[in-house]
Amino acid sequence: MLPSINAEDVGNTGLAWLFLSYGYVLFKASELISEGSDLLLLVPSLAGLVGSVVLPLLGAVPDGAIMLFSGLGDIEEAQETLSVGVGALAGSTIMLLTIPWAMSIYAGRVNIVDGTKATYKSKPKLTPNLSTSDTLNKTGVTVSTLVKEGSKIMVVTTLPYFLIQIPGAYLTEVDPDNVVEGEKMWALIGLIICLIGFVSYLVMQYNIAKKGENQVAQMRQIQIMEKVLESGQFSLSGVLADELGSDVVSDWANSGYGSVSDGSQEATPLEGLPVAVQGKVVAVMRKFFIKYDVSKDGALDRKEITIALRSDMNESFTEEDVDFLFSKYDKDKSDLLSFDEFCNFALDIVRKDFQPPAVKSESAAAPAEEDEEDEDEEEEEEVPEDLAHLSPAQQQTMIKKRAFTMLFIGTALVLLFSDPMVDVMQEMATRVGISPFYVSFVLAPLASNASEVLASTYYAAKKTSSTMTISLSALEGAAAMNNTFCLSIFMGLIYFRGLAWQYTAETISIVGVQFILAYFSHKPVLTSKDAVFILLLFPISIIVVAGLEGIGFD
Repeated sequence: MLPSINAEDVGNTGLAWLFLSYGYVLFKASELISEGSDLLLLVPSLAGLVGSVVLPLLGAVPDGAIMLFSGLGDIEEAQETLSVGVGALAGSTIMLLTIPWAMSIYAGRVNIVDGTKATYKSKPKLTPNLSTSDTLNKTGVTVSTLVKEGSKIMVVTTLPYFLIQIPGAYLTEVDPDNVVEGEKMWALIGLIICLIGFVSYLVMQYNIAKKGENQVAQMRQIQIMEKVLESGQFSLSGVLADELGSDVVSDWANSGYGSVSDGSQEATPLEGLPVAVQGKVVAVMRKFFIKYDVSKDGALDRKEITIALRSDMNESFTEEDVDFLFSKYDKDKSDLLSFDEFCNFALDIVRKDFQPPAVKSESAAAPAEEDEEDEDEEEEEEVPEDLAHLSPAQQQTMIKKRAFTMLFIGTALVLLFSDPMVDVMQEMATRVGISPFYVSFVLAPLASNASEVLASTYYAAKKTSSTMTISLSALEGAAAMNNTFCLSIFMGLIYFRGLAWQYTAETISIVGVQFILAYFSHKPVLTSKDAVFILLLFPISIIVVAGLEGIGFD
């Protein structure tokens, strides 16, 4: 284990510095895990597995590590430090279902019409300068069917809490001297149920992804494509390299393509793609098309298309390529391309499988070469240096390498710094004179879940029904993983280390918040007023725990 400073040997300022240092490292580690997983979604051969298994599993690693290390060490101290882990579990679960949930509603809010309809397709989506009353009651988000289904799964995964809590409460009442022995069998049953639930959840998600029905993962994949293109990390051809792999390109070549408007039966590049790939291409291209369609007439001119492909999609091409493809798709000679024509134009640029006009004479070629050199210099200023010289296949290789490096470093940092973080929170609780539960309840999620808060808000702020589904479904999925993967760690500690489950108040709070959010998830819309109530559930849950413990609950 990584040598660390003993939290007991430093003053209060030093202790605060240790918490901030370890917390920052854990935050960056969680961020690395999240970004690495997102990058793997750009690898089609791995996307189904990543979206259904890797993302949920690795998202739970930071919390799980804190919980595991809280129950290790000397057996005499383990029962007390276990409170740090329970606080992290409760804080993580409740925080994810309250603060980022409320922030997502606020960031993604649009006008609500007739109490049930969100104006996602209207302009403006959100009326400016609304009164406080109208903001609270007449703005919000719709709740999709996928979010409703996710809430049901989340509720079902709370079963292990009842398996350990009910016997534990009974034994504490009738046989307090033998609680540990009495709970062992129930802890084992709970451990088995947690693992069954964990594996079943992943298998279910994987099977859905395999059938191409995991809409949340598909929507997230599209959002990640847009994100890396906007940030300039990769080019459109690099992002689509595996989607437009050798099999697809071969099918294209065999079928041929032309313009459907000229009366031929040949398929355009877009029509020649598999349906699933078509959907992704159209979704990614639509955002850039809308961005540059300033006049809102449903068409782009030559300059707008060139800027979109070169600046936003990081593609390199010559003016001759543009002229050739523009004349090919601009059938009505309007000097404008519709959305479908724009998609086909871009796919030809990506494939680079077309023949521009014949080679010019040597005398004319020299200045052209100079122009190309000038153009390349301009491109190098726009396209990231690590992309300028890479082929699409090399970019896909870089995606995999970068993703696995991020995942390895992030996971390693979590495992190295979770143990000293537990010691720091335990010492902070001792000095303040309160239960370690309250310290870890508030502070642990700041380090382990901050990246998920930012990600959910980022998606919600796009103000579309699909991005709201991504945001809220991810939070429900994280809660389900806490109920299975993370809770199984506690069940294992109780069974194998002979520790006692003495957390009735905490269990009521954790399960109660999840049931309340499941209720809200079945409403047709969530208003900004609902967001305020959901946000308040976080401090209310702490008060509930303190109140229940104050009247005698363990």
